Amino acid sequence: MHPYTGLFIVLEGGEGAGKTTQMGAIATWLEESGWLAKLRSADIDPPLLLTREPGGTPLGQGLRQLLLHSDLEIDPMAELLLYAADRAQHVATSIRPQLQRGGIVLCDRYTASTIAYQGYGRGLDLSLIEHINQIATAGLMPDLVLWLDLPVQVGLARTQRRGIADRLEQHAVAFHERVRQGFMALAEAGGDRWQRIAADQPTDQVSEAIQDCLAAHLRRWFETLSQRRTGGDRELE
Repeated sequence: MHPYTGLFIVLEGGEGAGKTTQMGAIATWLEESGWLAKLRSADIDPPLLLTREPGGTPLGQGLRQLLLHSDLEIDPMAELLLYAADRAQHVATSIRPQLQRGGIVLCDRYTASTIAYQGYGRGLDLSLIEHINQIATAGLMPDLVLWLDLPVQVGLARTQRRGIADRLEQHAVAFHERVRQGFMALAEAGGDRWQRIAADQPTDQVSEAIQDCLAAHLRRWFETLSQRRTGGDRELE
């Protein structure tokens, strides 16, 4: 999906899907299963970048506070452009440099969330959002999208147990149903690059499903890297 040797993986999903929990579980699994050691042996430092949108850069942290944790009235178009500003900075200063080094990027939300939330949820023009996403990312798309899907009511109940809800979590159920429909549409159009993970299972079962998906994808990626480095004469050990 991009011209770099690194691997770009995105976790997507609605509220309460467990993305933060699974990000940590993936990082631990990558370390314990030896995938990161392979990258270190190739002098890739850091081998793994864990990041999120909004908020994956110092600029993004300020934008995240405005977008999710302020009492400001934000016009939907202004909201869209603030997310785009966060993403442009994020791609330019964090994601693309890591991919150019040949490392793995694991990102909590990316362009699909903007389409689902601002497009399907807010009702903004989808073609306009696609155009703005293209500008913000310069066309950089993930290699793999793990969509953590669960019924809206289940996810919102989880967020309520966490305490104070952010601006998006406070929206009506109908808004979040539209967001889920957006993710469904993207997954249907995304082919093999999108993998749906049933997130209403116990946490360890969700982790196992993700690991099975990642193991197959990582193996293909390393095989491709080996072929690039050796002209196809050596296979992945």
